[in-house]
Amino acid sequence: MSYQQLQQHFVKISHFEHLASISHWDQAAMMPAGGNDARGAAMAELSVLIHQLTTAPQLGDWIATAENESLSPAEKTSLAAIKRRWQQATLLPEKLVMAQSLANSECEHAWREQRTNNDWTGFKTNLAKVVELAREEAAIRAAAAGLSSYDAMLDIYEPGMNSATLDVLFGEVKTWLPDFIVRAEALQATQKVIVPQGPFPIAQQKELGLAAMRLLGFDFNHGRLDVSAHPFCGGVPTDVRITTRYDESDFMKALFGVIHETGHARYEQNLPAAWAGLPVGEARSMGVHESQSLFFEMQLARSAEFAQLLAPMAAEFLARTQDAALSTHNIYALNTRVKRDFIRVDADELTYPAHVILRYELERALIERHIEVDDIPALWDEKMQAYLGLSTQGNYRNGCMQDIHWAGGAFGYFSSYTLGAMYAAQEFAAAERMVPQLRSKIAAGDLDELFAWLSVNIWSQASLRSTDELMIAATGEPLNASYFKAHLERRYLTGE
Repeated sequence: MSYQQLQQHFVKISHFEHLASISHWDQAAMMPAGGNDARGAAMAELSVLIHQLTTAPQLGDWIATAENESLSPAEKTSLAAIKRRWQQATLLPEKLVMAQSLANSECEHAWREQRTNNDWTGFKTNLAKVVELAREEAAIRAAAAGLSSYDAMLDIYEPGMNSATLDVLFGEVKTWLPDFIVRAEALQATQKVIVPQGPFPIAQQKELGLAAMRLLGFDFNHGRLDVSAHPFCGGVPTDVRITTRYDESDFMKALFGVIHETGHARYEQNLPAAWAGLPVGEARSMGVHESQSLFFEMQLARSAEFAQLLAPMAAEFLARTQDAALSTHNIYALNTRVKRDFIRVDADELTYPAHVILRYELERALIERHIEVDDIPALWDEKMQAYLGLSTQGNYRNGCMQDIHWAGGAFGYFSSYTLGAMYAAQEFAAAERMVPQLRSKIAAGDLDELFAWLSVNIWSQASLRSTDELMIAATGEPLNASYFKAHLERRYLTGE
């Protein structure tokens, strides 16, 4: 059967993608700086090989034949996912794939030092190459799909989503978010919070992070924790690699980075083994993926109930059992502290959407050629002042150079972060309806039913359903941003 041939072929592709993913992890976490040129060349060759396999001449015939075969409903869904992957790959010429891999690798590797040195001049030279190639890709995809250039890139990460819908969703957030931030700041101005005083040795922070991962069900037989310049989750379901970065003056940054990436990892580790190696067996979208990391980090780990677990763990592993700053009440206050700041990955839950909307608006304008790379710093500063009252003029490392995504050619990605927050709020509300006394169980450290709910409704579904179908089955309705607004209002303005 042609469908079986397709299955075998795409499992073979997944094996090469496995190697590419681990090589990328090694490049970010372990590789000596001098190895980048050779690694970049090797990864470019591998990306071309994967592209050749995904665009093999016989695949079109196999797909056409398989569409007339007697398949189960799940196999038909799998075939559709294979066809989508094949169609997307055949659009791009091999020369472009090679050029993008080399440019992205060079830009991303150089970014690690350039960001540290606040070197915008050096970074923009590499970024301009990455952007021009991304625009070329976007134009090809847009022409084939009948979409705008940016929507064609958005569709890679968030199938079924478009900028018109995002403009409505984010436009609504922009109407109430500034007021929420001001009101939360006013309420918290009267609250006393003790800031934990370092130093917090990295070895102790690592053990605390590992303990949190164990509590959250991470499978260490199929994954590990390391350090990188920018936290991420990579690898494959049977070998998940997550990273964090440590600051000896603030243990919360690394800890919540670990918790966030553990959410991604649990999703990967619990994707259905029966569909391993096939497109249908992968996570539904980046927004759904981000919903899992934010479910863990925001909905669960920053709750008042989880603080009852986290505070004694922090006191134990940081050897601060008598430190009032690590009391349950203070840990919760710290976890929900609203502070306008420059860094997205360290931002509090309430100001975070402003960071994402800023990036969405800039990358859309960049891909659609309304702005150029040279325009980014001034526009970044303008929007940061408008949304958060902060200036990044001349502060490139904490402004437009802080994220790795554009350096790696990931355009169309940023909206997934706030979409994920919206999905996560809706999912947690549904879990509360379905798991009796959920909050009490969280406070007691009994997380099994919650994870079982996620496994049944999100993790095991992979890409067997569209995003709307997934949300309707799990929560009773498609994306409804009112859950996100209600969650923020309850936590930051009226109290849980």
